[in-house]
Parts: sequence; C-alpha cells; structure tokens
Amino acid sequence: MTTTTSPPRRRRHAVAYLHLAPALIAIVLTTVYPLASALITSFRHWRLNETREPGEFVGLEQYQRAFTDATFYNSAWVTLQYTVISVVLSVGIGLLIALVLNRPGRLSALTKALLILPFAVAPALKGFSWRFMFNPEYGVYDHMLGAVLPFTDDVNWLGDPFWALMVLAMTEVWGWAPLIGLMLLGGLGSISPEVRDAARVDGASPWQEFWRVTFPLLRPLLLIIVFLKAVFSVKVFDQVLTTTGGGPGRATETLNFFAYAQGFSFLDIGYASAISWIIVLVLGVLAALYLISMTRQEAK
Repeated sequence: MTTTTSPPRRRRHAVAYLHLAPALIAIVLTTVYPLASALITSFRHWRLNETREPGEFVGLEQYQRAFTDATFYNSAWVTLQYTVISVVLSVGIGLLIALVLNRPGRLSALTKALLILPFAVAPALKGFSWRFMFNPEYGVYDHMLGAVLPFTDDVNWLGDPFWALMVLAMTEVWGWAPLIGLMLLGGLGSISPEVRDAARVDGASPWQEFWRVTFPLLRPLLLIIVFLKAVFSVKVFDQVLTTTGGGPGRATETLNFFAYAQGFSFLDIGYASAISWIIVLVLGVLAALYLISMTRQEAK
C-alpha cells in the first residue's frame, strides 16, 4: 500500500525550503562557487601579467609543481610549527585558566565575563597591535621584557626567525586561551563534586585528583577543542599579514600566506588556486577527524 504526501505537508516543506533559501544562496555564492572556480582554475595555466583570461588546461601540473617546490614545503613546515605551538600553548594555558577560575566568587564571575574580550578582537587588529608592541624602538612589550629579563634587551623579536614565529603564535594564543578556558570551565562544571570528594576520601593528592579523575573526564572535550583549534591555526592569515608579512625571509610564511603571495604578488592565479585547494584538503581531513571524534563522544 502506497501513501502520498498530503498537500498541507508538501506546503509546509515548501515553506521550510523557502525560509532556508537565502542561507543556501549565500553559501553557494560565498563558498561553493569560489571553491569550484578555484578548483577549475587550478588545472589551468593563468598568470595575470600575461593574460586576463585563464589559459590552457595543464592538468595536475600545478599540483606537481607544488610538491617539488621548496618554498611550498617551507610554508607547510612553518604552518605545522605554528599549529603545534599555538594549539599546545592555547590548550595548556586555557586549562590552567579553567582550573584557577573553577571556584565560586564575585571576582571569578567578573573574570569569566572578561575572558571573551581577547577573542572578540579582530585577527588583523591583533596583528597590528602586537607588531606595534614588539617594535624595538617604542614597543611596550619589548621594553617590559627588557626590564624584567635584561638578557632579552637585544632580541629583535620580529627580526629573528624563531622569535618572529613565537610572537606570531602568541597573537593567536592571546585570543584563544581565554576562550578555551571558558569552554573547559563548562566541562569542569559538569563533573560531579561527589567524584572528587570520593577521590579525596581515598587519599588522592590534588595532582592525583586532577590526573586520575578530572583530566580523564575532560579528555573528550579537550580532544574536540584540539581539533577545532588546529583547523583555525592551519588557515591563519590575518596575523601573518599584519604582524610579520611572512618574514623575516620566509620564516613565518604559512600556507595561506604563501597562496596569497603567489596570487596577489606574483600574479600566478593557477598556482595559487592549486595551493588553496591543498589547504582545503588539509582542512577537510581535520574537519573529518573533528566530526568523527564528536560522533564517537555522542555514541558513548
């Protein structure tokens, strides 16, 4: 026996899709179409200093070029270093913030409300601010560190490859660590006090209580946060442009900035599109791992 959808039900479905239409159109115009256009362009030779229109079809030549390009590997290595540093420091400091603030009190409540402010600052503005504050002539951070740690007085923070990458990572940590702290505070609040009380009754020290009770219960949330933070770190661009400009040399040239430079500085749109799609694939893998981890947590 077959059933047919009643007209009122069809009408409700039509109204629902009509309500979704503006959002779907926006997604198509701002995400699907640019991605599809970049994918097609990545298979064609196109340099803007030679022609205004895409050139001949070259197949996978642009991708082969990327995987034989030393500057591409340098950008991939810089991106990996940046991602590891920013994820480890952001999650570590965020966890410390959560543990310190996981207690009642008016001051604690006010601090929690203020923690969201660094994340609300635009990434480009963070980059400009940190670049100004680490200026060797009038930078506030430069003078403060020189006064507290005299051996750093002669360090050129943005001129040394190692320190430039560290400063770049800290611009991200400064915004993300408080937000991660708030996320973990929610996780700590969901842990039953009876569980900790039982650990104390059994004679567990504060460290044992954290390592054997609190940390295992926070591990699922931490895993999700790590994947989420890694995705945002891989696609970093604003701070690179406004803080270091990829320098000194190519010491802070991430994959996103490398793609930008190929397209807008060297006008090689085909190669820039191929690099962009490699980044999309990397982000896709991270997003898939993130979704898998969330699915597994929901299944437990």
